[in-house]
Amino acid sequence: MTEMPPAGVPAPGTYTLDPERTTIHADVKAMFGLMTVHGTFRLQSGQVSIAADPGASSVRASIAAGSYASGNTSRDADVLSANLLDARAYPEITFTGQGARRDGDGWVVPGSVTAHGTAVPAEVRLSDAREEAGGARFRATARLDRTSFGVTKKKGMVGRTVDLVTEAVAQPAPGR
Repeated sequence: MTEMPPAGVPAPGTYTLDPERTTIHADVKAMFGLMTVHGTFRLQSGQVSIAADPGASSVRASIAAGSYASGNTSRDADVLSANLLDARAYPEITFTGQGARRDGDGWVVPGSVTAHGTAVPAEVRLSDAREEAGGARFRATARLDRTSFGVTKKKGMVGRTVDLVTEAVAQPAPGR
């Protein structure tokens, strides 16, 4: 049996994520877990296809790895260097997901994240997906373990898990 999306969820169709109206926050514990470092990334591109049957929906998003910014120039340089992201060698972080299933008050989209040249299974949780001004707004979260991507330097100084929170606004794709 096909589960229908609740009222207020964007209408079925394809939506293009707007990089200018999307924020991606990355939080990671540092200094042996004593502090949280807050950073941001810039969305390069993205698309969400919402199907009448949520299980047939899909998502793809691309983040510019070199866009990481925390407000601390030396920290940012270290994160972007070969010590961690190696953004010069791996300039893109991507998520591709297929299908959506209800999970409490939200939705989960299973897929994979490719970063640092390695694809890893991941789930993105949608806590908010709604129509907005002729388009759609999404709030998505994911927790990633950097060691699963082969990023193992700076143990203790930089935590293993990175929490990503994305607030995205999308417009219907051309031809919809």
